[in-house]
Amino acid sequence: MTIAAPSHPDSPQHLRLDGISWEFYERLLEELNDRPIQVTFDNGSLEIIAPLPPHEIWKKRVAMLVECMAIELDIDIRPLGSTTFKREDLEKGFEPDECYYIQHADAIGNKQELDLTIDPPPDLSVEVDITRWSIPRQPIYAALGIPELWRFENRRLTVLHLDAGIAQYVRATSSLAFPFLPIAEFEKFLLRLEKESQTKVLREFRDWVKTLPM
Repeated sequence: MTIAAPSHPDSPQHLRLDGISWEFYERLLEELNDRPIQVTFDNGSLEIIAPLPPHEIWKKRVAMLVECMAIELDIDIRPLGSTTFKREDLEKGFEPDECYYIQHADAIGNKQELDLTIDPPPDLSVEVDITRWSIPRQPIYAALGIPELWRFENRRLTVLHLDAGIAQYVRATSSLAFPFLPIAEFEKFLLRLEKESQTKVLREFRDWVKTLPM
C-alpha cells in the first residue's frame, strides 16, 4: 500500500491510498457510515475528501433549482444526493455530489438499497469541481453508465452526455433529463443565488419554469 500526502493546500482533509483491496474499501464505508466524507475507489486506488463549505453551498444551490423545477412542473424525480454507488465487478465506487432518478424514477420506486448490476444508474449526476480529486471521476461515472453529468466549475455549468461507444463524456447544449430546459438560463438563476435573496431568486425561477414549453 502506498500513501499520497495531501496535495491540496485548500483542502487539508484529503488523502489518497494506492494498493487497496475492495474489502478494505467496503469496510471503510461501513466505518464512515453517514459522515460528511466522500470516498472514491478505482481499481485499487482510494481517495478520501472532506468537502469544503463552498463545494457544499454550490451543490445545494443546483439541487434547490432542480428540485424546485420538478415540483413546479410536476415531474416525478427521486433525489439520492450523495448516495454511494459501487460495483465490485468493475472495482469502482464513488459518491456523486447530487444525483437524480428521473426517467427511471418509477423503476427505482422506494428501494432502500440499489444494485447497479441489476438496477439502472441515476439519470443525472451533478459534480461541483471545487475540491479537486487526484483520481479522475468522469471515467467512473462512465463505467457505471450514468448517461448525463452536470459539471459546475469556475462559475460555469457544463452539460455532458455519455457517449457509450467511446465510454467518455461529450459536451452538449441540452439536457437529456430535462430536454426543455435552456441551460444558459438555468445557469443565470444559479449564479444569482450567490448574491441575491434566495427566496426572491427561487420565486422568480419558479415563475419562469412554468413558462417553459414541454
